[in-house]
Formats: sequence, C-alpha cells, structure tokens
Amino acid sequence: MKFSFRNSAIAALFTALVSLVVNCGNPEQPPEKSVAGYLNHSDTARYIGMNQCRLCHQGIYESFLQTGMGQSFEHASKEKSAATFGKHAVIHDKYSDYSYYPFWDKDSMKIMEFRLQGKDTVHKRIETVDYIIGSGQHTNSHIHNTNGYLHQMPMTFYAQKKQWDLPPGFENGINTRFSRKIGLECMSCHNSLPDFVKGSENKYNSLPEGINCERCHGPGSIHVQQRQQGIVVDTSKYIDYSIVNPGKLPVDLQFDVCQRCHLQGNTVLKEGKSFLDFKPGMKLSDYMTVFLPRYKNADDQFIMASHADRLKQSPCFIKSFQPETATGSLRPYKSSMTCVTCHNPHVSVKVTGKEVFNNACKNCHNGVKSTNLCTEKQEVRNKVQDNCVSCHMPKSGSIDIPHVTVHDHYIRKPVKKDELEKIKEFIGLYAVNEKRPDNQTKAKAYIQQYDKFESNPTFLDSAKKYLTDKTTEDIKSNFTLLVHLNFSKQDYNSILAYVSALDKDYLLNSFLTLPSWDNSHAWTAYRIGEAYSNTGNIMDAYLFYKRATELAPYYPDFKNKLGTSLMAQQKVQEAMAIFSDILKENPKFVQALNNLGYASLVTGNSAEAENLYTRALKLDPDYEPLLMNVAGLHIYKKEYTEAKKILNRVIKKNPSNLQAKKVLEQLAG
Repeated sequence: MKFSFRNSAIAALFTALVSLVVNCGNPEQPPEKSVAGYLNHSDTARYIGMNQCRLCHQGIYESFLQTGMGQSFEHASKEKSAATFGKHAVIHDKYSDYSYYPFWDKDSMKIMEFRLQGKDTVHKRIETVDYIIGSGQHTNSHIHNTNGYLHQMPMTFYAQKKQWDLPPGFENGINTRFSRKIGLECMSCHNSLPDFVKGSENKYNSLPEGINCERCHGPGSIHVQQRQQGIVVDTSKYIDYSIVNPGKLPVDLQFDVCQRCHLQGNTVLKEGKSFLDFKPGMKLSDYMTVFLPRYKNADDQFIMASHADRLKQSPCFIKSFQPETATGSLRPYKSSMTCVTCHNPHVSVKVTGKEVFNNACKNCHNGVKSTNLCTEKQEVRNKVQDNCVSCHMPKSGSIDIPHVTVHDHYIRKPVKKDELEKIKEFIGLYAVNEKRPDNQTKAKAYIQQYDKFESNPTFLDSAKKYLTDKTTEDIKSNFTLLVHLNFSKQDYNSILAYVSALDKDYLLNSFLTLPSWDNSHAWTAYRIGEAYSNTGNIMDAYLFYKRATELAPYYPDFKNKLGTSLMAQQKVQEAMAIFSDILKENPKFVQALNNLGYASLVTGNSAEAENLYTRALKLDPDYEPLLMNVAGLHIYKKEYTEAKKILNRVIKKNPSNLQAKKVLEQLAG
C-alpha cells in the first residue's frame, strides 16, 4: 500500500524512515518474492545484530541510539544511569519497615536494604545492580542477575521529578524486595530478543543491550546476503522482500509492529506461541491477543504503554478509515493515520521539534489557524504558541506508574472537569488487536486479569461463562483453563474431579507431556499437585510435582514443592538432593535454604541447619516459615529464651499465626 503525504515536513520524515536503498554496483532489480511474503519470515533467516546494520546505515544507527528504544536496556554504568545519588536518595517503605539506599562502589552500582531499630541496624543486605532498564526519559529501574535468573530491585529513579521511590507495583504493602521475576513478556519488549532458557520463568543465557533494528525490520541475514551478492532493489519502485520496511506494510500490519510493545495489557498467547515468535510484517493476532479493561466514565485513565489503544479510540484515527458497505468493517484509506504519521522511530522525540507534530495535525486539519477551526481563546493559543498537542494530547499521569507524566494518545477535544468526576464502572475486557477472539482466549484473559492485576472474583465468574465442562470432551478441550480457574478459586476438589474425568494416568502419560514456551502444561501439573497436596494425598501430589519439574526444570518453585513432598514421605536424603540442586542454580532462593536447613536438622546436623538458616535470614529476615524453623532450632538446642524472642517476633508481624502462639504457650508452661 502506497502512502501519500500532503505536507512536506511529514513527507521528509517518512522518506527518512523508509529509505533503505544500497548502492552495490550491480543493476537494480526487483527481488524474488517468497510464497510467504517476506524472505526474512523464513525459519532460515537469522538475527545478525545492529552492528551489521551500521555498516550501511551509519546515520540512522547513530540517531536511533539516542531514542528511547535505543537506550531501553544496558549494563549498569554511570554513563547509563540518569539518577542522582546521595543521602537524599534513601527511601523508606513504611509497610515493610525496610529502607533502601543506592550508591556506587567504584564502577559497580549497589542497592542496600536495611532496617533500623532505634539507632541500631538490625538488617542489612547489599545487592549489585547488573542492568538498568528504561531510557531515563521517564524512569530507570534496576535488575540484578543471579546465575541468569533476573529479578527487579526495589528502587526506581523517576527522572522527570528527579526522585527515588519504590518501583511501580511495590507500593502499598506489596514490596517484593529483590524477588520480582523479570519474565520473557517484560524482557521481550524492553530488550531485543533475549536468549531465554526454555523451561524457566526468568532465566536467560545472554541479553543484548537495548532494542535494535531487527525488532522493527525482522531478521537481517538474508538482506545482508543479498547485498553482498550484489542484489540491489530500487525501493522507490519495488518492495524489498529481503527485509521488512514497516513503512511499506499495509496499515494494519504496520500498526502491529508498533503495538507489539506499545500495547501493554493482559496478553494471551496463542496455543504453542511465545513472545519471541512474532516478526514485523506478520499479523500480531496470530500470535497473541492483548486485552484491556474497559470502564464507563474513565476515558481519562490510561496505562503508560497504551499508546496504540488510546490512538485507536481517537476520532483522528477512526476517521482515517472508511466502512465497507457490505460488512460494516473498517477498511484503511491509503493515507490512514498510523504511528509514523507523527513519529520517526529513528529520531528521539527529545530532538524532534514541536512543529513536526503540529504539521502532522495540519496535514489533515489543513490551515487550522487561517480558517479559525480552533475554537480556543486567542490568549490561550498564544500562550502555547498554537501547539495542538498541548490541548488535544495533554500531559497527565498514567494509572500504573507514579511520578511520571506522558502525552495521552487519545486525541480529542479537551475534556470538561465534570466529565472526569463521574463514578467509574467496569464494562468488561476488550481485545484491542483482535475483533472476535475465541471463548478460550477470552476465558484465559479473565483468569489472568484476576491473577495478575486485580483479585476480583467477578473476573473468575466471567471466565467460567466461556468454559463448558458438561462432557468428557468439553473437559478435555478446556482442561488446562478449568484447572487454572479452579486453582485461582482454591477449589481443589473440582480440580481433582476433572482429573478423575480424564484419568490420572492419561494425564501423566499422554496429556501433560509436551514442554512449551509458556510452561502451560508444567503449570497445570503443578496446580494438580497442589490440589492433591491440599487434600492430603501426598503420593499423587509428588507425581504431578515431578511432572511439573520435568516440563519446566528451571522453575525453583516447582522443584521446591517436589522436595517438600519427598520430606512428607520421609525421603529426607532425596529431598535434600532436590533442595541442594535448587541452590546450585539459584543460591539466593530462600525457601530452599530454609527447607534444606530443616532437613539438616532432621538428620541431626544442627550446625549445618544453623548455617543455612543464617544465610536465609540475611536474605529475608521476615519469612515466617524460616522464623518458625529458627525457633525450632533454638528449642532443639534448649535455648528457650531465644526461641521465645523469635516467636514473639512472628506474632508481632502476624497476630493470626496460631502455631507460633501454641508453641509459645507450651514454652511458657
């Protein structure tokens, strides 16, 4: 589809975006087109890295490095960090009573977690920052790496306000400290195609630095190979099918390139797909469906990375399409509005002049100033220098990230204040990039909305409406989702009823046998194991925990459950081998340290138990099962006063811990 621009500034921008002609000395010729379309959609196409692109596109390479995408992810360094440091950087979480302080130790960035009791420091943990995520235009967040396992750290620098605070999602009593997992969904947008370890949730063999050329253009090996062979394409006449140029794509596919990451929400992967499978030029809905909650009277509220969704609600976008008379669906005009109507992804918005964005508006609203289509008072127009964006895309805070203001991409007339004060009412989940998702996709979206975003039981009720279980075939077809739904409800008996309907042996030997990128079968096996465990059937719980571990061997949580089920069967040595294996992979996994300590005490090695408990306490001094085991160790050593101190500490943090109260009463007696 060919684009036409009436405004010279936009035309120049667009030409800079799509021009990829390379002079290699041979006659120019149209490329040979593959059956599938773009040659770099082939399984044989390889990602080659942006340094290879740089050899022919030096100027674009240099300017792109200055964009938010180009600076999205790097090793922690003083050059990368946008933060300020000093005593003012200390933050305190009143809910957990932890304080945090960032500092540099030579060239290594550190974050110290500490707790004061009076003037005494009763806890101190220092971790190294391995990566900084975020360009620094809005935020810098921080990641630490333990043997390839990535976790977010409990401090973010908010660049616009130049202040440190807890990261988004760590506030209001849900501070996960150093344990928030950075999974592939997150990393695949904040970085370019990481080398993810299949069978894990957050383990990586290696990580590139920043988003690179091939995220928007696809694998480059075939393109480079053709150029090296002297095959040249006149891109003013032909499409070069060796590499994807988003500007030459049909409007819907061009939009998919951007909304792959600029459409954050509740993402449901298609069966058998991963977050690494989509390539530019493909249809995004073939790989994932992104849902967002819709609310009545909440048009002013949006999340940070919802640019695509907000733009699609804009009259400017909607009117650039026309309905087909036969179906009523939307068919794009050749000059439809897309992201590149206003943005050149090779140039940072920080150095893009306001006139570029204003000209994009005037390209459609031709001669706004001269024809007086703008109804705002002249003094207001003069104050903002007739900047359309200031009124129609105002800066405001997103609902998911504090201390940040961004331009709302819902382009519209300014909203009156009384319209913003109406009561917010949930309507339902809306699939932004797919018109008619199937029932299983919608059910999974509602379950994920409950699990990941808001624990509202109505989401689970909505999910159930899309899942039938009347016949054995219904149960088989919907089994994974039915198990997930009832696990979220903690309805373990219903899970076991579904297991009985399909037969336990069939599930273990035929159904739950294939590993996948999203570990869906591993999670199903784990959830069944939990159902058996919570209903007192340790032997069958063990079988399903074992299967979960086989399908996802790099999930320490699954292995830990396998170890505890062995402990319950009095197979202590086998359990200890499992816990030790977890700690070889991730030496900071507190649950395994605690369980191995307990197993050591059971076998009479109190010195090793104390050593393991001490290591675990340095990592998490508030972990209740650990504190209960430490109290047990003191009782074993007849250190009753110390045991009472620990138990009182547990009760102070959690007054509903009946076990701690009972043991304390026994000690008092």
